[in-house]
Amino acid sequence: MAETAWNTDTGEAVYRSRDPVRNLRLRVHLQRITSSTFLRYQPVAQPGKDFIDLGTFTSHPIASGHRPDEEEEEEVEIGWQEKLFSQFEVDLYQNEAACQSPLDYQYRQEILKLESSGGRKNRRIFTYTDSDRYTNLEEHCQKMTTAASEVPSFLAERMANVRRRRQDKQGTEGGILKSRMVCWEPSEEFIRSNHVINTPLQTMYIMADLGPYGKLGYKTYEHVLCILKVDSNGVITVKPDFSGLKGPYRIETEGEKQELWKYTINNASLLAQPEEEEQERRVFKDLYGRHKEYLSSLVGTDFETMAPGALRLFVNGEVVSAQGYEYDNLYVHFFVELPAANWSSPEFHRLSGVTQTCVTKSLGMDKVAYFSYPFTFEAFFLHEDESADALPEWPVLYCEVRSLDFWHRYRVEGYGAVVLPATPGSHTLTVSTWRPMELSPVAELRRFFIGGSLELEDLTYVRIPGTFKGLHGIELPAEKDAECVGPFGRIQPAEFHSQCARGLPSSPAPHAGGPRQPPPGPSEPLKYLGLLALFGPGL
Repeated sequence: MAETAWNTDTGEAVYRSRDPVRNLRLRVHLQRITSSTFLRYQPVAQPGKDFIDLGTFTSHPIASGHRPDEEEEEEVEIGWQEKLFSQFEVDLYQNEAACQSPLDYQYRQEILKLESSGGRKNRRIFTYTDSDRYTNLEEHCQKMTTAASEVPSFLAERMANVRRRRQDKQGTEGGILKSRMVCWEPSEEFIRSNHVINTPLQTMYIMADLGPYGKLGYKTYEHVLCILKVDSNGVITVKPDFSGLKGPYRIETEGEKQELWKYTINNASLLAQPEEEEQERRVFKDLYGRHKEYLSSLVGTDFETMAPGALRLFVNGEVVSAQGYEYDNLYVHFFVELPAANWSSPEFHRLSGVTQTCVTKSLGMDKVAYFSYPFTFEAFFLHEDESADALPEWPVLYCEVRSLDFWHRYRVEGYGAVVLPATPGSHTLTVSTWRPMELSPVAELRRFFIGGSLELEDLTYVRIPGTFKGLHGIELPAEKDAECVGPFGRIQPAEFHSQCARGLPSSPAPHAGGPRQPPPGPSEPLKYLGLLALFGPGL
């Protein structure tokens, strides 16, 4: 036969497409190969010749009952999930008693419309869609080997159940899955049924009825020409692959009269017009441009450049907790003092803050108030003097712990100060606090019943103020009744978390020590408490 080589590669091919799968169309050509295909003329006896040329034969209807050649060749163009009925389905659904499901009744109505309009256009080529009963049975009963006596394994049975998950059958209601996403107490059956991850897909079968003429509609003559599978990611699986230039596929029927059929499968999807391609390119270009602008807006395009010798300090901190104080319902008022020399801060940045009022919680012998109050600020230092001895003074964090009771009585629980860490990174600082107190019982009774106590007019006097220039020869008289009294030897701390980052290499600060103790007042003894500060990693 004058035919090209057969295509014996019946493996599947995988394609990926961003276009909607409904635009997919296939062209299937089916033809029966017989000797009559090459015999075109009747034999005519010629005088003086005892033989007949083979090319003088014409085709006749053969004994098997097939129609002439034009009835043995068919070409159909099929779309995705397009239903083409077989002769078996036409005979089946014409009987209303055979309809069991709503899909069966729908097929019955479509077949009746086809019969009233002149019958179906296809003869041998038909399809099974994703909703057909054949698709479910075929995939559930799929064998792993070619053995006739194969017994499905446990894994094969489980995979057959998983394979039937559909794109259009996910149990959703208002965009929320009906089933629980997390099962905290899974049963053994639940584990065996849900341990396999599978992407939902849709399947379509292109079939051919290769029965002899007059015997169409028998299941034994049905053969699979092509299997199409599409998942939700746009992956298209075709088995076998498109014919293209590789030649047709062949099918040999079984039985007494083995017949040979050839068929080809080609992609018949309409190509996009140049105007449509140009419009699509413009849409994608605009989409990618908008996404690029969005990313640029997140990153920013205006980057500040620091002057030579300038330092920029970033602090991200958190007031974590306070513990050991006398009264409940605590809150912390804090602020940052920048040294007067060469330090500055943006106008829109606040250097002070007040936490929320927090009820204490018993932790062992102490009562702890957890604030978890974040704060952030930044500052600039212009390093004008390049000498090694001209190291900058460092910012100081001052804090004041207060309490507020049910009758709105305010009490000072402690004052504290801490120098911010001079090195970038994560730091945890405990700030010890103290408060001034009077030694008379009347002062303590007044503090208990009506609130109020001795307070500092300027919080920077918790330590040596940055504006302090010395006494310049002034000598204060010593008071005999001035003394330091501690609260039964107990320290009362509060915690601070902070993240520090700066733009220059780390260098020690001259005032990087702990809080300095102010001298006792002439007539106000001091009561020492404590405050805890915690600083975190640099940005």
